[in-house]
Amino acid sequence: MSVRYLIVDDEAPSRANLRLALGAHADWRLMAECDGAASARTALAAQEIDVIFLDIQMPAESGLVLAREVSRMSEPPLIVFVTAYSEHAVDAFEVHALDYLLKPLSDARLAQTVERIGAMLGQRQREAYGAALRDYVDAGADKAVERLQRINVRSVGRIEQIRVDDILWVESAGNYVELHLDGRTVLHRITLNRLEALLAPEDFLRVHRSAIVRRSQIARLETVGDGSYRLTLRSGAAVAVSERYLHALKSAM
Repeated sequence: MSVRYLIVDDEAPSRANLRLALGAHADWRLMAECDGAASARTALAAQEIDVIFLDIQMPAESGLVLAREVSRMSEPPLIVFVTAYSEHAVDAFEVHALDYLLKPLSDARLAQTVERIGAMLGQRQREAYGAALRDYVDAGADKAVERLQRINVRSVGRIEQIRVDDILWVESAGNYVELHLDGRTVLHRITLNRLEALLAPEDFLRVHRSAIVRRSQIARLETVGDGSYRLTLRSGAAVAVSERYLHALKSAM
């Protein structure tokens, strides 16, 4: 499958680095290089584009202005944000299942992005992607995570919106978390520490280095045979409790 892409970056060396890196992928076709949002609009109007590599920090117009316009399209091209942003902004990308590349460019990270894009285009998930992109730009980009209401979860070739209100508890799984919902579990790529910083503390409570629970789910705390603690949730799930978080849990109860 041929992938038609657009590079939008005000810095010529950055455009060249990305063009040369993508040259290793024979089925990727560069349709245009643009030094700003204005020329990108012209390129988008003249031809069909599958993917936009979009620099966020540009002097005339922020890349986010163009991203907001693209998000309103019925079947928007996929956007890979190219940025030197802080970790807080990266949290927003991950929560909304959006791809990003950090400057300076990493070949390994670019290869992951190329693989993800291929899966998304193959499954024709443009509409779901458009909803995730609108969530991001409408909430104020890097501030999008401050009022977290939805998490856009990416699996192979698809994006699913999960309401934070539907999450019963969260368990760490390395660089991923397991979002435990009513009757099913969803895997999402973000660390537990990062997600904890985004969840409202009045709604969620850390009870273990590997677990966060919804406060309204807390049902019963008990000591088990080896002297450790176990929390039973209203859903019936049993969650280990560590000494570090025991006082806060007892206070919450």
